[in-house]
Amino acid sequence: MSAVLTARNLGKRYGASVVLDNVSFTIPAGRIVGLIGPNGSGKTTTLKAVLGLTDVEGELSVLGFDPRTERDALMQQVCFIADVAILPRWLRVSEAIDFVEGVHPRFNRAKAERYLAATKLKPEMKVKTMSKGMIVQLHLALVMAIDAKLLVLDEPTLGLDILYRKQFYQNLLEDYFDADKTIIITTHQVEEVEHILTDLLFIRDGKIVLSASMDEIGERFIEVMVAPDKVNAANALQPIDQRSVFGKSVMLFDGVARAQLEVLGETRNPSVADLFVATMKGSYA
Repeated sequence: MSAVLTARNLGKRYGASVVLDNVSFTIPAGRIVGLIGPNGSGKTTTLKAVLGLTDVEGELSVLGFDPRTERDALMQQVCFIADVAILPRWLRVSEAIDFVEGVHPRFNRAKAERYLAATKLKPEMKVKTMSKGMIVQLHLALVMAIDAKLLVLDEPTLGLDILYRKQFYQNLLEDYFDADKTIIITTHQVEEVEHILTDLLFIRDGKIVLSASMDEIGERFIEVMVAPDKVNAANALQPIDQRSVFGKSVMLFDGVARAQLEVLGETRNPSVADLFVATMKGSYA
């Protein structure tokens, strides 16, 4: 499978502050990748580099283009949603469609209008009269009508209630994603995107600390609620994290065989949120 994005030794500094520190990763086509990290970890800078919005050191190829020197050609194949509330308040639905049709050669007006017909949005409605959920629907209509190979979502549902967040990701899967498209998502609401992700990238202090497919994560990481008489034996296997739940020790292991852990207590696969918290301990100190 060909790589949509290849990054090698990306580096970025602002004065004495290191924002990206030798970041390397590869994203194949047809994947939904969660780029997850705390505030200030470098994830937004990484996305800006991918989109050609900031210069970085190192090697970077996105859909065969170098975003630093070939951004115009690259953006014919890329869609980007940074925040659902960034549309001008005076803009009408019909004007938004006209604008995108005029600037993007891969925009399908009929497809956008079919999607909008299933919503409460009307051509004459202005952004300033819309709820945040309606603005999400307008964004989706515009984005899903563009035959782009790469979709980049940076906190796309920030500030929305849970119903609209769920609708956003459901529509994304049903009406947009297919084997020829690739999606990169950054969000702090990891529990809401876990079910759609195929791959995870954890970034911390400008470094990639975890890069794996969801299948690999399911095999590698196992959480055990350890029986009281097995705590010493469990500690001997060097858990990467442990916490207490209702007075019982819950330990997280990386790369230890499940059969070896099952004798210590009840096992389960950790959620992405649990894995994130364990990996990022100390980041919020």
